[in-house]
Amino acid sequence: MSSIHTAQQVLWLDPVQPLQAPEQAQLASIGMSVRSIQTLDELQAALSHGQTAALVIRHDTTFDLLQSCQSLMLKAGCALPVVCRVDRKHLELAVQAMRKGAAHVLATDDWSATSWQMAHQAIQALRLSSSAASMVARMAPPSEVVAQASPQKSVVYVDPASRHLLALAQRVAQANVTALIEGPTGAGKEILARVLHESSKRARGPFVGLNCAALPEHLIDDMLFGHEKGAFTGAQKDFKGLFEQAQGGTLFLDEIGEMPMHLQSKLLRVLQERLLTRLGSERQVPIDVRIIAATNKDLRAAIAEREFREDLYFRISTFKLRVPPLRERKGDILPLVASLLLRHTPNAQEFTLSEQAQAQLLAYPWPGNVRELENVVQRAIVLCADQHIESHHLMFDDAADLALHMLDVKPTEVKTSVVTHVSNSNEALPFPDTSNTDDNLAIASNLQEAVKTSEHQMILAALQTTDSRMEAAAKLGISPRTLRYKLAKLKAENSNMAWAA
Repeated sequence: MSSIHTAQQVLWLDPVQPLQAPEQAQLASIGMSVRSIQTLDELQAALSHGQTAALVIRHDTTFDLLQSCQSLMLKAGCALPVVCRVDRKHLELAVQAMRKGAAHVLATDDWSATSWQMAHQAIQALRLSSSAASMVARMAPPSEVVAQASPQKSVVYVDPASRHLLALAQRVAQANVTALIEGPTGAGKEILARVLHESSKRARGPFVGLNCAALPEHLIDDMLFGHEKGAFTGAQKDFKGLFEQAQGGTLFLDEIGEMPMHLQSKLLRVLQERLLTRLGSERQVPIDVRIIAATNKDLRAAIAEREFREDLYFRISTFKLRVPPLRERKGDILPLVASLLLRHTPNAQEFTLSEQAQAQLLAYPWPGNVRELENVVQRAIVLCADQHIESHHLMFDDAADLALHMLDVKPTEVKTSVVTHVSNSNEALPFPDTSNTDDNLAIASNLQEAVKTSEHQMILAALQTTDSRMEAAAKLGISPRTLRYKLAKLKAENSNMAWAA
């Protein structure tokens, strides 16, 4: 099997201090394979070789290094996402860096997993370029298109439900109103928030995001509203909160349903008065920021449970948008696969999907939405050796769930049939029961065995719910000849498999 790396290849340009081994290992753990360089000449040489996903640079009080890097990339004919590392003494440069084209900005001494995961996500969003759009166009019917929020970024809205949502979002974007995005985890709420920002008159301003569930309570307060020098122990300089960093642009508050009650009151006051006061200051700062909030919770139920303020709910939900789960927009699945292949492989243009693999992807209910789809795609990249993805390369988080949807039968019918057969035959099941994920992981000592286990269970379910092998083959989406071959192979591997005889 050929080796296909899914980690992003990142150049690390720091003229002051090379990247240390512990930090390099930490970045590798979140999918960033980093190569450290120290000069522009090294950058130019690296750009000529291609295969680079992003550039991380450190700059001082000027933007000379950022502009020099952008000039080199322009000459090399590439446009890499740039992450800027700024000294905490000059954090006020963060907004300016974003306006000059940086994909993300963080402090030079910030090595928290959350911060670098956010940087990683910003890089991934920018990698979905025009080449992704062309690949999606080949995989989707000719009438289906990929709507682009800007020349640098693309978003996959192919399904009719998604197109309707996109059109509505672009219309809402033109009005300077707060918006609340609802939808399940992993469905793409932040992507829609970026569409709202980039389709609005604030598109040239910064897009600043905060996950309200990812930070401790006291840090959310400081991150949102900022502080003055000396406001508390360790406050050695003034700090502009996210509201001030987002001036003229958009502030995205993800998982707002997790925000503590006392901060909800403070947020409501800021939204009403359009004024904020930093911690340790008496001076009020006027703000010009558009708020977009997102949640996977039922905020109405949270209001009834006294976990969310009703007045804040009405303040942030001037217009509500709902992102459907992936199972409700099947037209997006294959185009998303194309985009994910581009994100995780340098040679995504060479990948193809068999008809059986496409059928399985469309049949699966996707309880984890787009994030789960990304996991399945990454596993397929690891398993397929020739850039052609077959059905046996697809490892789903719940293989039994896939079998039920492929066979179009009720869960109780399959479970009853399987249990009855085993108890009547007095034989051990020739392959492990994958209904328990932990047990399955313990038994499947490697990826190939896990794939085989999934295929065995599907074949068993098909045979138990049909009257003939021809019907079973039809339900599995394969020819009777292929089914006979697979049964013969399984029988050879499991001599006691009476059900395959």
